[in-house]
Amino acid sequence: MIVKIHKSNEGRVILAVCDSELIGKRFTEGEKQLDMSSDFYKGEEMEEKRILNLLKSVHIVNLCGKESVALGVKAGVVDEENIIKVDGIPHAEGVILREE
Repeated sequence: MIVKIHKSNEGRVILAVCDSELIGKRFTEGEKQLDMSSDFYKGEEMEEKRILNLLKSVHIVNLCGKESVALGVKAGVVDEENIIKVDGIPHAEGVILREE
């Protein structure tokens, strides 16, 4: 999986995780679009264990692809009923509430 860490102006940490084979591709279905060709997803390859560890400290997660979304479900940051599909590609976003 490819992971990129972003920080908002407010200091919130946003984690973008995308299945490796989806990087550089774009999917469209009606008015919905997933664009994995943008810099938002272009990060570094990481193993599941390291991603699970990162999920413990982020505020927002953006997941694209079967493997990435399944990891979000496994980690408990995404509920299965909140997963959408665009042209067959699973996508989920989550806000993780943390006490500061």
